[in-house]
Amino acid sequence: MPLVAHINLPTFQRLSEEGENVLLADRAGEQDIRELHIGILNMMPDAALEATERQFMRLVGACNQIAQFHVHLFSIDGLERSEKMQTHIDQYYETFDKIKADGLDALIISGANVTHANLEEEPFWQPLTEVFEWAKDNVTSTLCSCLATHALIQYSHGIKRSPLASKRWGVFSHKVMNRAFPIHPLMAESNTRFDVPHSRFNEVFEADMIRHGIKVLVKSEEAGVHLAVSSDGFRTVYFQGHPEYDDISLLKEYKREVFRFFNSNKNDYPPLPKHCFCEAVTQKFRNYQQQVIIAKQQRHALPHFPEAEVLAYIDNTWRDTAKSVFNNWLGKVYQITNQDRRLPFMEGIDADNPLGLNIHK
Repeated sequence: MPLVAHINLPTFQRLSEEGENVLLADRAGEQDIRELHIGILNMMPDAALEATERQFMRLVGACNQIAQFHVHLFSIDGLERSEKMQTHIDQYYETFDKIKADGLDALIISGANVTHANLEEEPFWQPLTEVFEWAKDNVTSTLCSCLATHALIQYSHGIKRSPLASKRWGVFSHKVMNRAFPIHPLMAESNTRFDVPHSRFNEVFEADMIRHGIKVLVKSEEAGVHLAVSSDGFRTVYFQGHPEYDDISLLKEYKREVFRFFNSNKNDYPPLPKHCFCEAVTQKFRNYQQQVIIAKQQRHALPHFPEAEVLAYIDNTWRDTAKSVFNNWLGKVYQITNQDRRLPFMEGIDADNPLGLNIHK
């Protein structure tokens, strides 16, 4: 079903050019189709801000529910912005006060870059917890990505994430857990094994989640838990991985890390993300690494990064399952949410089991 271009956000034009189904607001108003209003709290740094808009909006727009999807972007204080990106936010994003006044059917909260060892020391911690508190009583379901997952689990359960020995990044194989009937509705019609990209320095471990009643749905032997849900099975959806990533997201991230090394913003040359590149591409990047190190030592210009030469070798092996999970998620939101989002949360719905299903305890 279509995304509705209710504001003049450049991302709508970009998605339309990519073949996504985007309706102008006037045309959408002529259709007698129910609206779903999805909030995206975008906390990503400047370099990834607009890409994150596109990535999550693609997944929302790819859902096959009979609905028009109105996406409401917003941000919070405490996030460092360049003048250019702050102008973008001021022009196209809504304020949290407006979000609260108008209401949402569902909420997506992105990851963010951090500068402190403890999340509660981050400048954005207090504004973020205000969003958590409001969403708990006013949003049918909240989906958290990476850092947002760690922050909400810490805020709700007191579980602090654990630093990893090295950055976990790459594309990892995962399996669906507890496949006995009844299947959790988020995993209906999905593959039982699929890939998911990860990119993080910290982790909330499976044992800690289970001890606090969080249900683990998908995990990797190598990368840990990817997908989990709150004890009721739906109110909160936790991602530690990044199913929203494009096929080139990790490549772009690797490129930024190489540039940081060359500019002496990091000491060590970055390792390649795991399971992301074939042997031919891996060898090309090994050769490039030697060129960069020599250029840095001799104070020469940075050699050309071979991005264009490797694009044809990079595959996306997670998009179909990501679409399936988002479709299932918003399908349940569609069934549960109030038509008027300003009414009390899920009036008449059992808050402990909003899906009305026999979910495994």
